[in-house]
Amino acid sequence: MSEAKGLNTALGAAGLAAFLALGEAVPRLGLVKADYFPPTSRIARALGTELADGAFWSALGDTLTGWAVGLAVAVGAGIVAGVVLSVVPHLREATASTVEFLRPIPSVALIPLAILLYGTELRSVLLLVVYASFWQVLIQVMYGVQDVDPVAEETARSYGLGTWARVRHVLWPTALPYVMTGVRLAAAVALILTITAELVIGAPGLGQQIAVAQTSQAVPDMYALIVVTGLLGLLINVGARSVERRALAWHQSVRGEVTV
Repeated sequence: MSEAKGLNTALGAAGLAAFLALGEAVPRLGLVKADYFPPTSRIARALGTELADGAFWSALGDTLTGWAVGLAVAVGAGIVAGVVLSVVPHLREATASTVEFLRPIPSVALIPLAILLYGTELRSVLLLVVYASFWQVLIQVMYGVQDVDPVAEETARSYGLGTWARVRHVLWPTALPYVMTGVRLAAAVALILTITAELVIGAPGLGQQIAVAQTSQAVPDMYALIVVTGLLGLLINVGARSVERRALAWHQSVRGEVTV
């Protein structure tokens, strides 16, 4: 197992090195204009300059604030709404058409509304982030509740467990793997919408910095900031998977057990 993990790490490092080397060679060989796609070394120098600038860290803080607050609201609302819609009799059927109507609406379509309501404030970012991330959690929670074993549900009823006791001891353990999947998906979507909102609306953050760099023709700085957003996405994904493994340490998918 350790040898396989070491091999995967080595292959990943080799692939990254090859990608960086390609990014250095392509503009220097004249295959693309360096003015539009600078070599990796120039992007790295621009990244170093950004890291030494206090404005960069302020923008990073704004982006992480919008992402974290929006994700927290979306996860909390998605879990509560998913459980309530699934537990209350006939409520899921009554709201199914509404959910299916609202869910496909692209969050970017709400940008004009966000600007009208809140301008370039943080609340504009939160409106888009919460709307996009909420559905990721809600749908997964509803799928998880639907997957509850009917025998376990009837057994809990026969023992006299109330609604919320059944939710805690029967429904929640079954739905938790689905919930964690929804949270992981929502974390990625929240970052995408945070950067998009900052880029389009002009709210403070890395997206706004990218737009400023693009309009001022600071191309290496623009690519450096794009690299930072990519690294943020990678760290968020790794962190979400780590939380998922900890929360599901008892689950067979994490323990590696096989049901016979």
